[in-house]
Amino acid sequence: MPENAPPGAGKRRSRRLKTVIPLAAVALGATTVAAVPAAALPVGVGPVPITFTLNDSNGNWFDSGLQLFGGKSLAVAELPRLGTSALDGSIIPSLPEGALGLPNLPLGQLDTAQSSGLLNLDLVDSLTGLVSSDPAKAMPSLGQLGGLTDLLNLDSTLSAVRNIAATEPRAATSAAKAEGLLSQFQAEVASLPADQPISLDSLPVGLDLQKALDDLATFAVKGPAITANFTIGSPKNQSLHDITSLIWPEGAPFFEQMGAFAGSDSTQLTEPGLYAWTCTIHPYMLGATVVDDPLTIGLDFGKKLKVNSRDLTVPSNADVIQQLVRIFFTATVPDNWQTFSTTESSQWNPVFPPAPILQYDAQGNPVLVPILDAYYDQKFGYPKTLDKLTPPQTPGVGEVWIDTQMEEYAGKDYVGAATKVNVENWTVDRKISGSSINMNNPHNMWTDKNYKYLYQTEWFDDELSVFDRATGEHVRTIEVGPDPSHVMTRTDTDQVQVAINGGTDVVELSPGAEKIDRRIPVGPPGDFPQHPHAFWLSSDGKTTITPNVNPYDATVIDNETGTWRKEPTGELPIASSMMSDQSKFYMADFLGGSISCVSLAEDACVKEGKKVHNASIDLWDNYNPVTGRNGTKPWGGLTIQLPVSPDDKALLAANTFSATVSVVDPKTDKVVKELPCNAGCHGINFGAKKGGGYYAYVSNKFSNAAQVIDIDPNMDGNITDAAIVGQLVLAPTADTKSDGTLTGQPGMGGQGVLPIPLVYNGWSQQVPAGWREKLTPEQLNPIG
Repeated sequence: MPENAPPGAGKRRSRRLKTVIPLAAVALGATTVAAVPAAALPVGVGPVPITFTLNDSNGNWFDSGLQLFGGKSLAVAELPRLGTSALDGSIIPSLPEGALGLPNLPLGQLDTAQSSGLLNLDLVDSLTGLVSSDPAKAMPSLGQLGGLTDLLNLDSTLSAVRNIAATEPRAATSAAKAEGLLSQFQAEVASLPADQPISLDSLPVGLDLQKALDDLATFAVKGPAITANFTIGSPKNQSLHDITSLIWPEGAPFFEQMGAFAGSDSTQLTEPGLYAWTCTIHPYMLGATVVDDPLTIGLDFGKKLKVNSRDLTVPSNADVIQQLVRIFFTATVPDNWQTFSTTESSQWNPVFPPAPILQYDAQGNPVLVPILDAYYDQKFGYPKTLDKLTPPQTPGVGEVWIDTQMEEYAGKDYVGAATKVNVENWTVDRKISGSSINMNNPHNMWTDKNYKYLYQTEWFDDELSVFDRATGEHVRTIEVGPDPSHVMTRTDTDQVQVAINGGTDVVELSPGAEKIDRRIPVGPPGDFPQHPHAFWLSSDGKTTITPNVNPYDATVIDNETGTWRKEPTGELPIASSMMSDQSKFYMADFLGGSISCVSLAEDACVKEGKKVHNASIDLWDNYNPVTGRNGTKPWGGLTIQLPVSPDDKALLAANTFSATVSVVDPKTDKVVKELPCNAGCHGINFGAKKGGGYYAYVSNKFSNAAQVIDIDPNMDGNITDAAIVGQLVLAPTADTKSDGTLTGQPGMGGQGVLPIPLVYNGWSQQVPAGWREKLTPEQLNPIG
């Protein structure tokens, strides 16, 4: 491993095939199934399975079949305890029909209403929005919000206590003590504010209550784990997916597949705590579960949690956990997405489950978050004001296309459109929904040397579609391979290259994408799939670099010979860029909290002021995963697109984790500042600014707006004054041309970004007539 390898390099986990961990919110039952309150009943009990179907549509990427909290990525299940007369270790392989008191439902499943109790979803109206932007409005105490038995899920705990007493006479004394202490607990917390975590050890009753519940647990040991099934396939999916652990309790199994697949798989949930998973092909597809033990107060996040980044093990109240949970509910609940306006400001107040959550601090002490929504409002500063958006004062040159991948259209089974903005007057000019071809999740675009075509990948399918750039008419569609992600053209031949994100190669097509010329592997034959994502081409067309999601590395392809070499990166490299002078390239380490730099020939990366072959830019230099950010210093993480400006002055990196754009100086490979972006910050690309210089256009998955960044507003060569100079709403207007009828999520899902004319070195010299007259000599030859 090179001395300057990024954080997490070489720590790729050993792989296990055919072991899937699913999404659910789970309760660890105390004694008998009948003892569990109706509101806390499970989706799956013991060996009775729960089933999730991965889906290509908004808000139900992990579809449990239930509608909980505005999305379908949550479900409820119960893992029983053994050691009582009703569950004495013998209920295998299944429970009899009707054992849950649900004769009208399939065995092991609940409807939405019955599943909502543990999350307090029946109390959403009264328990959310407690934090006000009005400083004069005080935070209510817990006792002012109603019965604490329901609010803190004490009914579930009390039921478990009473059931143990009823089924095990030896536990009667301990149960009576615990019941009394639960009443005392309610009295002690009633006066506490609803938005503040409660250190249970600090309460007079705290230690005694925990000991009493621990004593009762000896009479009801954990029973068999829940089997959870995952299904990936038609008609819900036209693409391949994988399922990879993002968060899991210490001691629970880590899951990672060999590669994207279609079919079914299953695993078991074994430990109480928080679990979260992602599809590494489409990493905003998220699922999460809480496995709860009712012999504790609140839903258990677990004592220590593993995070699939830098081999982290953190206490469950760590900042990194809170950040990821916040992102989960922002991504999976469409009602939590940001809606901006060009005419007025508005409030953005994402809603989180008002559930009580039991976490543990760095010393192992229990900490109860009484209402998650109120705590997150206080911690993350909700509600936030979304200002009225205005475009830059100085126009751009030409147009910018942004894939609004979450937009919904009549007559289409799948979401997404390509949105054209005229940057000379800042109007949304056209939407290409691909309704006539049922276009599926358009992700990234490029154009040919004459700007005749718009090449559009269909990321949740296996096709590249070609449209007439000027009219929006469909020209052709060609099958290229599973999950095509990014597309670019070679400057030397105008051939089209497409990364096969669900496979192991880059497909090269003829100009116009009329036919496939060849497939270029990015890894050794017979190895597991490489899953290349956002690749980049050199200015002379001779070299392609690919970030390989599966093996955590990069491939450097010689396009003339088809040969390749490997370079190390950080964890889950997802996007790339290259210097115009072809001296070095960069990789966004999505799970590593870093940016990898790799030299293409002579040492060009910078580490501690010295030129080296490999270097890493640590985006967590100013971030502690347990305690959080260091003041206002720049930070990042879950980094996606990161282009270098055509003149090699600046690198901009879009960070989903921090909702920031890192501004990096390629001369020093250091972060010099950060700029804010919106929810789901994702794509960036550079276009020409009228009169000279460049605009960077920034897309956001869970927002209907895009930012415009000027990396050097005063043209003095100093990028420390880089600034957001305007924002654009991507929803259509009455004048927007479209080939389809928009029915939902207008302007949402910003991902791929394509400014035209192409101003990167190598492409800029070939700008066709009618366009090149709009560019300055410096924009036509950005590095001289």
